[in-house]
Amino acid sequence: MKITVVGTGYVGLVTGVCFADLGNFVTCVDINPSKLSILKRGEVPFYEPGLSEKMTRNFEAKRLVFTDNLAETLSDATVIFIAVGTPPAADGSADLTAVMSVAQSVIDWVETATDDTPRALVTKSTVPVGTGQKIQGLVDQKGLSSRIKVVSNPEFLREGSAVQDFFQPDRIVLGSNDEWALDCLADLHAPLFRRDTPIIRTDLMSSELSKYASNAFLATKISFINEISNLCERVGANVSDVAKIMGKDGRIGPYFLHPGPGYGGSCFPKDIKALVQIGREHEVDFQIVPAVERVNESQKQHGISFLDGFFPSGLSGKKVALLGAAYKPATDDIREAPSLSIISHLLSQGVEVSLCDPEAMPNIKGVYEDQLRYCESSYEAVKGADAVVLVTEWNVFRDLDLSRILSEMNDNVFLDLRCVYQLQQLKEAGFRAYVTGALMEQGVLRT
Repeated sequence: MKITVVGTGYVGLVTGVCFADLGNFVTCVDINPSKLSILKRGEVPFYEPGLSEKMTRNFEAKRLVFTDNLAETLSDATVIFIAVGTPPAADGSADLTAVMSVAQSVIDWVETATDDTPRALVTKSTVPVGTGQKIQGLVDQKGLSSRIKVVSNPEFLREGSAVQDFFQPDRIVLGSNDEWALDCLADLHAPLFRRDTPIIRTDLMSSELSKYASNAFLATKISFINEISNLCERVGANVSDVAKIMGKDGRIGPYFLHPGPGYGGSCFPKDIKALVQIGREHEVDFQIVPAVERVNESQKQHGISFLDGFFPSGLSGKKVALLGAAYKPATDDIREAPSLSIISHLLSQGVEVSLCDPEAMPNIKGVYEDQLRYCESSYEAVKGADAVVLVTEWNVFRDLDLSRILSEMNDNVFLDLRCVYQLQQLKEAGFRAYVTGALMEQGVLRT
């Protein structure tokens, strides 16, 4: 099948590369000249495990090409995926400018085309409920409903495991009012269906809402366990054990119950805001979802605030080493990452900050430039530091030589915001330590 994918961010590029890897002929469209230059060299402009190898293979096999000219791709395309960004507007709602622009361009092209071939116009971007109906309205106005079939096919890809998620999805959601479109998309996903992947056919509205509902629920689990973690610090319970016990309940499940400095990334923060705004527009006053967002923002500062207890004379002039900056391991994405709040807070307190992250340092440098010291290893980062803060649980930070870390430091404070180490383990190594969810000594507890 011949496919057009408009937008080459995480979702669009992974979608295009992986469909090409299934034997389809895919053209990816992007109007960013610098990104397009990278893509036309067969290179991936961001870090995503496993993507580069598949892109190289399909690029060289000429099943995958890149262009900035949407119109030239449409004559042969059976399926057109819209995978452009939907960033939050000032009121938190999803900005659909790019989505609607692509949809209108496709409609305008089809209106002037001489063939009557039906095409599936698919929103892969996360869009508010009713977006598909708006696009359908534009199609109907032009009398093109027999030639353009509108479909919602939300993505459920996790950064850091997006390639695996594409080939081994929990479910494939197809929303449309047209049976030909549903059959077409089901055929496209058939190789995955043969792996017993359930394909759920539904209407446009339900498909669109399913993505927001899923992300909001996962974010709720994160904020919930973070609040339980904060209570554990006061009462002396072990949050890791509490989470494990909860996760063994089949009604709850073990995933997204790992405490930390809050969620980040390109999806959860903006989708939570957008869902709240969707509720307002339809006179639904959400109570839980806004609370999830408030807890998350508070959690970004929770752990780092314990530094004050370790340094009662103040942080000005102190040196702090951060291990990790990406919002989670296996990605270079720093959008809405807790590290941004932490770094900004430390710099505002007059702290000298050094940083080590396996993939995200170029992106952090784009934000903070020379305000930080960038280091290639954990041990370089901690040299002369008064405190070390573990922010992202990359594997390279899971088995640190704690004796060496301590010997390189000026002082002995270790904050583990990801529960990688046991509090007693750090204390026995000679650190004054804080571990998220572990009982704190009274002198260090915040008041």
